[in-house]
Amino acid sequence: MTVNTLAANQPVAIDVAQNLLLESHDLSTVQVESVLGHIMQSQVDDADIYFQSTRSEGWSLEEGIVKAGSFSIDQGVGVRAISGEKTAFAYSDDVSLPSLKSASAAVREISASGGAQSVVADQQTIALAAADRYLPLDPIASLEAPAKVALLEKLERLARAVDPRVKQVMASLSGEYDVVMVQRADGQRIADIRPLVRVGITVIVEQDGRREQGYAGGGGRTDYAYFSDEVLTRYAREAVHQAVVNLDARPAPAGQMSVVLGPGWPGILLHEAIGHGLEGDFNRKGSSAFANRIGERVAAPGVTVVDDGTLSGRRGSLNVDDEGTPAQQTVLIEDGILKGYIQDTHNARLMGVSPTGNGRRESYAHLPLPRMTNTYMMAGQTDPAEILASIDRGIYAVNFGGGQVDITNGKFVFSMSEAYWVEKGKIQYPIKGATLIGNGPDALTRVSMIGNDLALDSGVGTCGKEGQSVPVGVGQPTLRIDGLTVGGTGSGPA
Repeated sequence: MTVNTLAANQPVAIDVAQNLLLESHDLSTVQVESVLGHIMQSQVDDADIYFQSTRSEGWSLEEGIVKAGSFSIDQGVGVRAISGEKTAFAYSDDVSLPSLKSASAAVREISASGGAQSVVADQQTIALAAADRYLPLDPIASLEAPAKVALLEKLERLARAVDPRVKQVMASLSGEYDVVMVQRADGQRIADIRPLVRVGITVIVEQDGRREQGYAGGGGRTDYAYFSDEVLTRYAREAVHQAVVNLDARPAPAGQMSVVLGPGWPGILLHEAIGHGLEGDFNRKGSSAFANRIGERVAAPGVTVVDDGTLSGRRGSLNVDDEGTPAQQTVLIEDGILKGYIQDTHNARLMGVSPTGNGRRESYAHLPLPRMTNTYMMAGQTDPAEILASIDRGIYAVNFGGGQVDITNGKFVFSMSEAYWVEKGKIQYPIKGATLIGNGPDALTRVSMIGNDLALDSGVGTCGKEGQSVPVGVGQPTLRIDGLTVGGTGSGPA
């Protein structure tokens, strides 16, 4: 019998991971397998050991000066054992054999009726069937410190050059080099090297004593070379545009009306109001509005929603999830019919289905949960201009700010950061202070037109669940949704 070693990011991942996470701490693969085998003697259903080393940095600029910079190294190991619905978990930031044995002893107390399994030391390397979604780059080493400062200074200059009304610019740059390795009870050892970068810019403009702000940014699983002059110029222009538009914005009308959602980042509404409700744990426990509805119509015809961790270089993409399951594209809703849920291994086992590669954790100190990767609605066939022209009186929401959702009933509230009043198919003027209020499952049934312009967000999304944050992506085409409630302080045209 052999131990299969699945190596993401080409063979380099397993070599780097074993050197960084094991050998540098005087640990051997045989010792790790022995600890896991010791846990499995307790006749638990499943167990794994998760090693992680993360180097991260952040830089921020304000008033033309880089006022803050940070660098951190975090490493550790998490040990988990599962029996039925029960989970035992222990973690340590000390990667050593004594710490592993101590964590093993802590989780071994769990008892269950699962069959014992063994882990043996003879290993054989095999490759992932799926192609790598990102290169094993080290973003932090991809640019010298002075060049990172210069990048932020350039971003400020670009923003100020767009419009003389720009009074203040705040910019940020962050990078992460994350190396993970999972030793599983089924004998597989999986490693992944995950780069992640992000740039953000906030501008404040002023005119006649009125101040407004705008934000833009992006990134992905790559290094700082991604932020070319062209990309930085686009971010600067987008941030200034959003702020300048709001200088002329009027109070948003209130009431029930048709709303057109723009492509790309407005998919955050789909993520929050729909996506979380499709995660396996909420449905297994019956707390989601989508529980026990597989095969039922939950959305208008034409609505197809997928979660896809396989997109190249995207912020939410993964080669393998944090349980070692290869990422995949999962169809959640197809032509309005609910097809499935997002699953990690634990919930999948309890629900009698296959895992979908969505077992994600913030770090070694957290338990994996079923989480989204890149969640988006597929494109339709309608020209976006036709969708906008179809609106008699309503709102065109180009960008969203924050929002809240109740998973149990799907109710949501979202604020719009860039939106326009539309009348007789024409944009009349920008509005501000608008909030979108509704129910996720109900909103899906009110989709009446779907654009052919599917777009993904620029790479800024972070999702929170049970105190854990992970990078994600969202997206959608232009959509028309009828009968949504808009909160605002204005009355709109008579």
